[in-house]
Amino acid sequence: MSKSANIPTNKPAAITSTEAGALPFVKMQGTGNDFVLVDASKTGELDFSELSRWVCHRHTGIGADGLLVLAQDGAGLNMRMWNPDGSLSEMCGNGLRCFARYAIDHGLATGKFVVKTGAGPLECEAIGDDIRISLGMADVSSLSVDLTHPLLAYPYQGTVVSMGNPHVVIFVADVAAVPLEFDGPTIETLPRFPNRTNVHFVQVQSRNEVTVRHWERGAGATLACGTGMGASVAAGIATGRLDRTVRVNLPGGRTTVTVEESGATWLTGPAAVSFYGEFPL
Repeated sequence: MSKSANIPTNKPAAITSTEAGALPFVKMQGTGNDFVLVDASKTGELDFSELSRWVCHRHTGIGADGLLVLAQDGAGLNMRMWNPDGSLSEMCGNGLRCFARYAIDHGLATGKFVVKTGAGPLECEAIGDDIRISLGMADVSSLSVDLTHPLLAYPYQGTVVSMGNPHVVIFVADVAAVPLEFDGPTIETLPRFPNRTNVHFVQVQSRNEVTVRHWERGAGATLACGTGMGASVAAGIATGRLDRTVRVNLPGGRTTVTVEESGATWLTGPAAVSFYGEFPL
């Protein structure tokens, strides 16, 4: 879907005001994939699905690729992530890097620590200025599926991968030539993907380097997709194109992905605060 679609014209009634009448937030980004992060201990439980549609909108809200909600309980830290269209995502790799950076900077975590996500508990740690996170297990379920469709520019072949959320990876000779804004949403909603899917176009530079463009389910074209990077490298390994540690070039920067023989996948890259603010409710 286009990020300018479904413009929220009125604040949803389901979003109740805090005592201060404003939502405290921090805007963060990891390789250009940007998020609004809120701490549920400060906001209480809101209708975060509706809130995500409002705050993520680039013209009427703060603007972001997703809404991250931090919660704490006796078992530790919990991350939930909503897409700009209000749908709940199982997991977001760049979002988890931003979440981990916030937790470290605010004294909520040190050393190696685990964050509970919709895809299960995942390990995080700071490595110099970067954040290294577990993306869980890569599961390549289909090496080559036919994505031919009359609305698509090319008769694509895709590799289907689960990173706790769904992905299809398409290897192409030139990612710059792909009409992403058209082919991305068409593939995302093909009948073979009843729950929709994330779509990644990958150009192999060498066995240790790729360039990737992403179309994310529920968010559209983004500058980076963490789980999509893991899926892209896992697909490249499974199809004999890549080695196990790969530099990933993205519109928003560079990261490193390692996929172990077991399928355990790790992502290392930057995450930073853009600004703090309050959003009127």
